[in-house]
Amino acid sequence: MKKRILLIAVLLIALIGVLPIWARAGQEASTGKIKVIFIAMDSIDEHWLKVKAGTEDKAKELGNVALSFNAPPGKVDANVQLQMVEDAITQKMDAILLAPLDKDALSPGVDRAKAAGIKVIIIDSAVGTSNYDAFLSTDNGAAGRTAADQLATLINGTGKIAIINAQPGAGTAMVRENDFKDQIAKNYPNITIVGTQFSDGDKTKALNIATDFMTANPDLAGIYATNEGSTVGAGNAIEQAGKTGVIKFVGFDWSADTKALIERGVLQATMVQNPYQMGYLGVQAAVDAYNGKPIQKAVDTGVTVATKDNIDSIK
Repeated sequence: MKKRILLIAVLLIALIGVLPIWARAGQEASTGKIKVIFIAMDSIDEHWLKVKAGTEDKAKELGNVALSFNAPPGKVDANVQLQMVEDAITQKMDAILLAPLDKDALSPGVDRAKAAGIKVIIIDSAVGTSNYDAFLSTDNGAAGRTAADQLATLINGTGKIAIINAQPGAGTAMVRENDFKDQIAKNYPNITIVGTQFSDGDKTKALNIATDFMTANPDLAGIYATNEGSTVGAGNAIEQAGKTGVIKFVGFDWSADTKALIERGVLQATMVQNPYQMGYLGVQAAVDAYNGKPIQKAVDTGVTVATKDNIDSIK
């Protein structure tokens, strides 16, 4: 009798062993959590920490998501971020939330992830392939044009201005710059853009760049910065140069530092994104895509212009 039971057990094990991979995966998925990883541009900027907070809250709310996080030590090496995507593929993640440092450099990784059956949700910044499940971001073109109108109004439609951008290869950064430039060229012929420099979102680099712009252009009328690090660094430079309110300044993103710059009159306006919502909705999109539910491919998470008049209402 014992031999018969043992034989049956062996046969059952053998039968399970020859089940199709998809069937076994389905069994595992039904008893385990959905494995989701968020790969950000960095783990320092408040913007990315807010996106991360949104992913964590949604994962906790859903209860069936095993969430992990990764980011390069700096914003300058897209190859490091690409390797993180490759690692996620090797780890057989169910979904990847990715904020690409470089839209072209990260495209092959996105394509490989999709080929491996992994759901891919792009967060905040574009990638150079349409082979993903959803893209959640600010309408950066509209925000860039709005920033141009804000700065043009502040300098009465005339004068020299400079641009301090973040990463030269990031889709978000380039759209914010290019749409800003196009809006100025189209509507404000008496405004001259003296140049664009890239800070990689580093506050110290942005401070030095802004200082150089002011030194080279003593009559500089305005500065436009495209992310939190660039905004804080440029604002500190304006303040240190004693040109608060003299050089009009429009930036991007919301943090304790950008709010303080507005309160001190250094920063006249900043384009406030909704990074928390990007992360929160991003995890939901990943889970819905994993479960085969229809999802919206392009999601605008909104932008608000923060000024001294409304900073108390900004969340």
